Amino acid sequence: MATVELRFSALPEHVRTARLVAAAVARRAGVDEAVLDEVRLAVGEACSRAVGLHRGSGVDSPVRVVLTEEEKRFSIEVGDDASGRPEPGALPSARTAAGQHPDHGARDGAAGDAGDDEEDEMGLAVISGLVDDVEVTAGESGGLIRMSWPTTPESVTR
Repeated sequence: MATVELRFSALPEHVRTARLVAAAVARRAGVDEAVLDEVRLAVGEACSRAVGLHRGSGVDSPVRVVLTEEEKRFSIEVGDDASGRPEPGALPSARTAAGQHPDHGARDGAAGDAGDDEEDEMGLAVISGLVDDVEVTAGESGGLIRMSWPTTPESVTR
């Protein structure tokens, strides 16, 4: 199992670098060429979300990206350290239709939070539309988006 770890300051200009690294490592791991654009877009969305959460929460720690080549899968984890967010069950999942909040309409967030919540939900909806296997978790110590794609070992060029 090969792993590449990337940490970057929560600045929007570093998201492009994360996308490029993710695509290069995915290609090397054997992810189908036709899926590489989806990998780039999903990583860009997850990293942009993490950057936004860090900046909005005043967090100085870096955004973490872990790219792992497993036997038949390639996975990417994007982690943030923004605390005080909803529990994991309150975030949209890949299986939530159209990326809507599971209890949409039952929430009574402050007016100032509505735009941030909608933007967060939209980013997660985009990711779940791009990636079949995605898991979103969040807690007091931050959040994690884990995405994975199948690999085709015979197409790997080393």
